[in-house]
Amino acid sequence: MSLSEQELIRRDNLEKIRALGIEPYPSSAYPVTHTAAQIHNQYTEDHSEDFKEVILAGRLMMKRIMGKASFAELQDNSGRIQIYVNRDEICPQEDKTMYNTVFKKLLDIGDFIGVRGFVFTTRTGETTVHVQELELLSKSLKPLPIVKTDAEGQVHDAVTDPEFRYRQRYADLVVNADVKEVFVKRTKMYNSMREYLNAKGYLEVETPILQPLYGGAAARPFKTHHNTLDMTLYLRIANELYLKRLIVGGFDGVYEFSKDFRNEGMSRFHNPEFTQIELYVAYKDYEWMMNTVEEMIEKVAIDVTGSTKVEVGDHVIDFKRPWKRYTMYGAIEAFTGVDISEMDEKAMRVTAQEIGVGLDPSMGRGKIIDEIFGEKCEPHLIQPTFITDYPVEMSPLAKKHRSKAGLVERFEAICNGKEISNAFSELNDPIDQRERFEAQLELGKRGDDEAMVLDEDFLRALEYGMPPTAGVGIGMDRLAMIMTNSSSIQDVLFFPQMKAEE
Repeated sequence: MSLSEQELIRRDNLEKIRALGIEPYPSSAYPVTHTAAQIHNQYTEDHSEDFKEVILAGRLMMKRIMGKASFAELQDNSGRIQIYVNRDEICPQEDKTMYNTVFKKLLDIGDFIGVRGFVFTTRTGETTVHVQELELLSKSLKPLPIVKTDAEGQVHDAVTDPEFRYRQRYADLVVNADVKEVFVKRTKMYNSMREYLNAKGYLEVETPILQPLYGGAAARPFKTHHNTLDMTLYLRIANELYLKRLIVGGFDGVYEFSKDFRNEGMSRFHNPEFTQIELYVAYKDYEWMMNTVEEMIEKVAIDVTGSTKVEVGDHVIDFKRPWKRYTMYGAIEAFTGVDISEMDEKAMRVTAQEIGVGLDPSMGRGKIIDEIFGEKCEPHLIQPTFITDYPVEMSPLAKKHRSKAGLVERFEAICNGKEISNAFSELNDPIDQRERFEAQLELGKRGDDEAMVLDEDFLRALEYGMPPTAGVGIGMDRLAMIMTNSSSIQDVLFFPQMKAEE
């Protein structure tokens, strides 16, 4: 292992600390009583008696040595606070090693320390902890990037390199204070949705990640092998078919936050491992689910950002209900000027070529419609918009439209130019479902590697009877991008997939 000069210096400091009889990685718990934010928010000189003894722990992020006394900054989970370290306070006896040697020379930026003392306000008005005891809690052997904030709040030398930030997220979180807020907001999204759905009486469940057949979406799976059973298993691409089995079993409303996996391309909108919430409710339809989705996401926006209006890049997106609605064919006509609703596959191919949409020979009619919509309509849909009434070829798991031949009762919610949710009046006719699966098998024979497989056990479940049901999947990663004004999906994942490190 090749070490930098700074890393060698830190290892040398580590050995010198040990030589002084100080354990750099102590085992005992440290009795923290306050956080930096609590002190900043609650301390006043009128109530200084409440802060006569505080105990904090965190990283040492700055040292300003001034002879017998020094100022430093400690960073904990809640933020930073200034500390004042006086030699004679932390070394009241004749031995001044803890200050002169350990604090001044052997402690490095990034080391975890614990301090006990009292709070006061400096002459410049800065809330500060006057340290009376100081302890090393963990020695840092690798230097952090230096990020500085000036008196006006301007950040200098910010760490922006994606290769560093995504691969070493642990260091990114330490030096980029705003990154942590992204993930705090992401958790608030989950809490808001759980609160909404639990209040409705729906049950949060867990279904298998390893599945003998993949289904519930059009995507390529990841494949693995179970040694004991000697069988091929797949990482789920969706949890839809298992949740609908639970509706068959008698639950009226179930939902799951699921990690799903799709073995396909990567971009700033796609990660092979992603999270979605899927919700299925018996005796409802897609019209009901549209109202539910916009009500729930409006609540999420308010809970996460404090408003229905969210800044995303150059746009202000307003999640206030009701959202705009187009049919699939209506959206294509609105943005291309062409009505493709009565065209067969051959005519659609010609039309796609005329309007500049490239197609693959393996694509059937449904995939062609999807390509036209994706290229010509989706990028224009910035405000949250429902696209409804999809052609049956695009939706093998959705119920046929009650009044429009050749269509199904399906909607997608599009926001900021990308799909954030997909929903159906769920197909519960087992004979129709078998025919749809068989049509997918034919597409697979034509070379469509995202075509669905035929799941006999799911068909058997439907044959026992499934009540009318509405279902939806909402992409949590893309929704988090919008709620946190992040331009890349990697920014809202703690540890996104990356190429192997060289």
